[in-house]
Amino acid sequence: MALRPGNYIDGAWEAGTGSGDGITVLDSASATVVETLRPAGADQLERAVAAARRAQREWSAVPVPERVAFLRRLADRLAAREDELAAVMSKEVGSTLAFSRSVQVGLSIATIRGTADALAELPLDERVDNVTVVREPVGVVGAITPWNYPIYQVVAKLAPALAAGCAIVVKPSQVAPLSSVLLFEEIEALGLPAGTANLLTGTGRVIGEALVAHPDVDMISFTGSTEAGARIAATAAATVKRVALELGGKSASVVLDDADVARSVRGTLGSCFSNGGQTCSALTRLVVPRSLQTEVEAEIRAAVAEVVVGDPSDPRTVVGPMASAEQRETVNSYIELGLSEGARLLAGGISDDPGGRSGGGGYYVTPTVLTDVKSGMRVAQEEIFGPVLVVIPVDDTEEAVEVANDSEYGLSGAVWSGDEDRAVAVARRIRTGQVAVNGGAFSARAPFGGVKKSGNGRELGRYGLEEYFEYKAIRL
Repeated sequence: MALRPGNYIDGAWEAGTGSGDGITVLDSASATVVETLRPAGADQLERAVAAARRAQREWSAVPVPERVAFLRRLADRLAAREDELAAVMSKEVGSTLAFSRSVQVGLSIATIRGTADALAELPLDERVDNVTVVREPVGVVGAITPWNYPIYQVVAKLAPALAAGCAIVVKPSQVAPLSSVLLFEEIEALGLPAGTANLLTGTGRVIGEALVAHPDVDMISFTGSTEAGARIAATAAATVKRVALELGGKSASVVLDDADVARSVRGTLGSCFSNGGQTCSALTRLVVPRSLQTEVEAEIRAAVAEVVVGDPSDPRTVVGPMASAEQRETVNSYIELGLSEGARLLAGGISDDPGGRSGGGGYYVTPTVLTDVKSGMRVAQEEIFGPVLVVIPVDDTEEAVEVANDSEYGLSGAVWSGDEDRAVAVARRIRTGQVAVNGGAFSARAPFGGVKKSGNGRELGRYGLEEYFEYKAIRL
């Protein structure tokens, strides 16, 4: 595919100056080369940060209505390229085309529009007693994003940063950088002042670490693994910059004894298998009463039997490939581990199709469910990041809440019950950033983020926008 070079610095496109091999993007369904980009070099990072620092003053002075209008135009332009963006992310990540259109692109657009609305409604000056409280941009933002939601994770940082009046330097994942290049083509076309938004396609070791450590970067917003987030926080501490972290998850779906079993099972599997399970907030632990275990397991077998694994471009496909060979092997290794720990295989198993379901290679795994899992098992504690669900039987609601909270993560969750008030009461006891009651829909205007080792800070809507402001108190 014909693309601009992978680096957009101070309003101009550049080939990378980094050393070593190029960044090769592979088609997840066929393992063939889609594009090769030259990685950014340390010199380009310095120029990008310097450009952002220069642009910061000009952009922060742009009136709020103009910033709002920019974001709304950007959302419209992305909507006009929906098919192209969806196709690119389907190749990069393995998302089905339907999921790429509705979530990879659709959620990105909703996030930008939600941020624009939040800015339009947010007073930048407020009066408290004799004090005027002023919201001011935090400064230059460094955004480091993962591969599983390539442009959504970028716009969840870029939109509020620009809305608040910040300049930004974005480093997308080297596994899936192409959709970010398309995004920045639209930013360029809209005439954003040079240096306000910069893109560096490079490695975490060279570009990511230098961005975090740079003294002229005022804030780092990172989405990725808990291990990487901890390293980023430690590095950023040396320059006392703000850090927002959206990290791993091992979210529990709690089925109460009065729940609709079919609805709760299918809702949980839909979340667990969505995007091939490559979602930090996926429901990957199904906590069920022992009294319902037989019924739940029968429903799981029936539901998994309907799941079509295959080429993401096929409209019948429910689960496409993993994003990389490395991720495919990781998922298979966890299935093997769970069986060795004593879990019982209910559906799926270690992939026996190394050649892929599309007939030309690819990183496919078999959607799998392990049951009779104990909460202390590694497969119940560690993030697998693939279509693998573990079923944990419990004796009562108290034990269900205990198991749901028996995790170092706290990103998302779910509760299912025939009594909504009862479900909400249980949801309030689960220590996590979000809880869906009986399949409550995701909102791009509600706060998203976690507690414990799932990170800190929030994204989306007014709550995500507030992360990019400093407060100044002017006493009168």
